[in-house]
Amino acid sequence: MKRMKLQQLLRDNASRESQPLNLVRNDAASEATLYIYDVIDPYWGIGAESVVKEIAALDPSVTLNVRINSPGGDVFDGRAMASAIRGHKGKTIAYVDGLAASAATTIAAACGEVVMGEGSFFMIHNSWSIVWGNKADMTDMAGLLGKIDQAIAGDYVNTNRKGKTLADMVAWMDAETWFSAEEAVSNGFADRIDAKADPAPAAANKAGLSGQQRRWNLAAYDKAPAALVQASAPPEKDYAEVRAANERRLRLLEIA
Repeated sequence: MKRMKLQQLLRDNASRESQPLNLVRNDAASEATLYIYDVIDPYWGIGAESVVKEIAALDPSVTLNVRINSPGGDVFDGRAMASAIRGHKGKTIAYVDGLAASAATTIAAACGEVVMGEGSFFMIHNSWSIVWGNKADMTDMAGLLGKIDQAIAGDYVNTNRKGKTLADMVAWMDAETWFSAEEAVSNGFADRIDAKADPAPAAANKAGLSGQQRRWNLAAYDKAPAALVQASAPPEKDYAEVRAANERRLRLLEIA
């Protein structure tokens, strides 16, 4: 993953309309559903503060369903959300409706049960950052990223259903590994597949609440499946509109 790609990912995702936190209560069934359908970030998506408050307000008897379709985001906000989920006394179930990538997998792993939608993906990788400074700054950041990776790998081991080892997790994270729904189950990251969930990976990257399209630039990831990268490509320009704009510019130049 190249630095410029990460910067482009941040710019593209920042330009999208953020999806507000959406927690739907069903008091009759003693359930609540939390939708993580955005970038995990306090500024450009869903932040930990609002999620933690919503979870803390739930009665311990409530089953918390966490529905995920997210490209990831801020590692510390993701870990804060995961801590809140683990602290909930009721049953917790994660449903990966389309994509659980990066920090979103930490949230999924915190739930007591993880259900993959058919055609969904689960991606783990080493942590990223951008640093500016001298060699001491670079060394310090490398040390911090190493500690973060160690903590994340430990979480995956502690929640793995198949007894996978720390060495397994480190190797998968080093390689930026994208697991299909079937692979996520067979490698112990999830418990089962729900065939009723969104069946198409490309559609999953577009899926959203109330039919609203949700697209992310996944090109910063080195090994993102082609279907997801293609789905997240920016829409084609309206060339008639572009031509009209250029004509207006030419008229202004002529007037000047």
